[in-house]
Order: sequence, then structure tokens, then C-alpha cells
Amino acid sequence: MATGSKSKKKVAVQPLSDRVVVRPLEEAEQMRGGLYIPDTAKEKPQEGEIVAVGPGRFEKGERVPMELSVGQTVLYGKYSGTEVTLDNEPYLIIKESDVLAVMGG
Repeated sequence: MATGSKSKKKVAVQPLSDRVVVRPLEEAEQMRGGLYIPDTAKEKPQEGEIVAVGPGRFEKGERVPMELSVGQTVLYGKYSGTEVTLDNEPYLIIKESDVLAVMGG
């Protein structure tokens, strides 16, 4: 069962350059039309919460700051990034440019 402390957990990884670490959000419904959908048949989530942000990329010798920040909920490309498991939890490391939109402003 979900606890409030799960979303506040600090991730022990610091992304480099213009990368962010995203915790994919769980699919809200497990039953569709009365049928259970097994994990292997579900589509990958495309929405997640940013849990760590890199310092930004270098452009013409100067660092360009990140537009994204920790705590934002974002939409990202279906096949974006690299999946990693830290402390038995799945995360995705993606480039800032692979983030398609920020949810809820």
C-alpha cells in the first residue's frame, strides 16, 4: 500500500549534464472492462515524478540551467531514457529534451 513517505524518498544518484531521474508513476487501474491485465501486457508508463536533476548542459562554454525541477510530474517519450533499479525501485534516467510536457504547471 502506498505511503506518503515514498514520494519524499531521496534518490542516491546525481544525474550529469542535462539529465533527470524520473520515478515512473504506477498505472492507476489494474482492471479494464472486468479483465485483469497482467504486468507483461501493460504499456510502459509515460508519466513520472522528477526525483533528481542534473546541473544542465554546456553550450558555447557556458552552462545552460535546467528548466525542470525536482517534484514536477512530467510526460516523456515512450522509449526514452535508460531504466535503472535503485533500492528495489524502478527509475528512468532521461535527457531534459526527452521530456515532452510538465503536468499541472
